[in-house]
Amino acid sequence: MKRYHILFLIGLMTMVVSCEKDFLDRYPQTAITPEVFFNTEEDLALYINGMLSMPGHGMYIADQSTDNLATTAAIEVKTIMTGSPSSQTIAGGWGWGRLRTINYFLENYQRAAVTDETRNHYAGLARYYRARFYHDMVKRFSDVPWYSGTLSPGDEELYKTQDPRVLVLDSVMADLDFALANVREDVPTGTPGKWAVAVMDAKIALYEGTYRKYHPELELQSTVDALLQRAVTAAERIMAAGEFSIHDTGDPTSAYAALFGNQDLAGNNELILVNTYDQTKNRSGNQNTGIFGNYEQSPSRDLVQTYLMADGSRFTDQTNYATFGFVKEFENRDPRLAQTLAYPGWQRAQDNAPYVQFLAKNFTGYHQLKGYVNSTDQVTLNSSDVPVHRYAEVLLILAEAKAELGTLTQTDLDNTVNKLRDRVGMPHLNFMEANADVDPVLAARYPNLTGDNQGVILEIRRERRVELAFEDSRYDDLMRWHAGKVLEKIPAGMYFPGVGDYDLTGDDIPDIRLIPEGQTIPSEREQNSLGVPLVYYTIGAFGGGAAVYLQNGMDGGTLVTDDRQRTFIEPKYYYRPVPNTQVVLNPNLKQLFGWE
Repeated sequence: MKRYHILFLIGLMTMVVSCEKDFLDRYPQTAITPEVFFNTEEDLALYINGMLSMPGHGMYIADQSTDNLATTAAIEVKTIMTGSPSSQTIAGGWGWGRLRTINYFLENYQRAAVTDETRNHYAGLARYYRARFYHDMVKRFSDVPWYSGTLSPGDEELYKTQDPRVLVLDSVMADLDFALANVREDVPTGTPGKWAVAVMDAKIALYEGTYRKYHPELELQSTVDALLQRAVTAAERIMAAGEFSIHDTGDPTSAYAALFGNQDLAGNNELILVNTYDQTKNRSGNQNTGIFGNYEQSPSRDLVQTYLMADGSRFTDQTNYATFGFVKEFENRDPRLAQTLAYPGWQRAQDNAPYVQFLAKNFTGYHQLKGYVNSTDQVTLNSSDVPVHRYAEVLLILAEAKAELGTLTQTDLDNTVNKLRDRVGMPHLNFMEANADVDPVLAARYPNLTGDNQGVILEIRRERRVELAFEDSRYDDLMRWHAGKVLEKIPAGMYFPGVGDYDLTGDDIPDIRLIPEGQTIPSEREQNSLGVPLVYYTIGAFGGGAAVYLQNGMDGGTLVTDDRQRTFIEPKYYYRPVPNTQVVLNPNLKQLFGWE
């Protein structure tokens, strides 16, 4: 019977919704009926575990859609800003197969001969997955049809229009309420339990509360405070449980990095949910793929400039900071910078000398270190766990929600943001000082943020960007803050004043030589004082024949990654259109926010 159970699950999970006859209405085409399958806890667990979906190693490159990374990949938002998008060219996201899988379970799980506690635990997980599914749909489309059950051919519900965003989110919150009340705390490693549900409750409430606050097109300002208070309550519930804390090794130069590229995070006191990998147990994946070097993306100079100085002052307050070279940029900075990006003097495990940053057209010169496994051992490379929910984010949620509500205190900051700063030996964020001395760079980036707490909210946003860099949170943050215009700025790279020799390892000895476009690189390269041949690059303007593009060509500037104008139309580009093929099938579906 177990074999047939597995066949049933495979058939159910691989259903594809593509047209009217498939849309939320097909009974799973298997030989096993619900009466046969939904009998034991093993049945329920097998089905629910088939729904497990968590970010893997690809999480570390998910910021390609943001100002954190320059990328050559065909990223949707970049394509939208540089093209002529429509409902005919943007076809993704309107998929309902996963929802049907969830709803099918919720219609049949009560058949199992198990205790109410067991039954409700698995139902809670199903509703947790449904809440996540619908939140993703709302983030993309805003109004979407709400379906609480599976449908049969001919049901009128198949052809209804979208339900309002408020109705859908109220249903999401009801699902989370049930999950919070019923999902077990003690669950197998690598699967969501009670506290993972609580994290999603806090994240969704913060997202939706701030989204409604900063998006006037929704006209939902009156609902903001209740959502922000829900985020506070969820975060405080997790903190009060005493189960988690900020992981601190006592070494500010490595404590933060220990959370990423680690072979075993299952017992880490900061991880609320972890995606576990182990090559020896046939679950492996090399997370270095796409992270280091210039595969498709490289970190932006704007991200580098966001990190504070080690004494807590602003990097961007320094005279001539915009013309600092690579080595100077890393001097006396927040230790998280050198644990996130490859720094001057960093050395790979396979090398005998410090790494020299590789320069190339369309890239920034900076290389991502966060998530990189610095090892030559294949088991280690293929067995590194991936953080899914960190306690650090819970603290950031609480600080931001309270700041937006106007209830934040210095004690709150000491219990949240300053816990993160303590790990890396950074000075504390001071509530009064932040509001009295607003960062003009951040204020210009978020012009719609005003009010008495402007300064401290900006600093909390800085902290989120730094602490959660490359953890797939930046794009959602920019969207909910109504900061899409930030994406119009093309990510820039390192600064070079022009032709000449440059040190990239921090030892005052040149490593590279920039020469004018058109000049021939000699077959025998000149050596530096260590006897190491210099790496030669030709420099010139974007689109020319040089190896490296600089803002002002041979006269220097920052590395240029693109020259296509980017236009972020508000509010239209905060959303995506319903794919035209779906509107043809169901004419009651409406395009919103100017999409056609």
